[in-house]
Amino acid sequence: MQRQYFGVIYVGKAENKIDNQTRINMSTQNFAKEWINSWNSHNLEEILSHYSEDIEITTPMIKLATGSDTDILKGKENVANYWKRALDKIPSLHFELYDVTYGVNSIAIYYKSVMNKKAIEVMFFDQNGKVNKMFAHYTE
Repeated sequence: MQRQYFGVIYVGKAENKIDNQTRINMSTQNFAKEWINSWNSHNLEEILSHYSEDIEITTPMIKLATGSDTDILKGKENVANYWKRALDKIPSLHFELYDVTYGVNSIAIYYKSVMNKKAIEVMFFDQNGKVNKMFAHYTE
């Protein structure tokens, strides 16, 4: 199932008498809700459907979860392995959406994360509407 929430960013013409700004706002909210729901489902395939093959993530959680000395993972397979371990390790994982903002080909999702931390994930989209770069930020 292909989703293109941010395809509207690449189209110059509004449809159905809804201006582009309104469509972007609606797409941003829809993406954020679906992203939260996919994580709460613990369905790795559904989670990964939002990301490109060349996804690069930067998050301090990588060091915490893996004990490695890096905060960056590249490639969908590496990211999938990391997230599978995280889902296995935290079976009670449940996110709550607080808010979402948007920028140029990007969004920032503000949500309640694991260990009751507040998190902001900034995601950048490729020309196909898939996340190809993500930076995660957490409260202490």
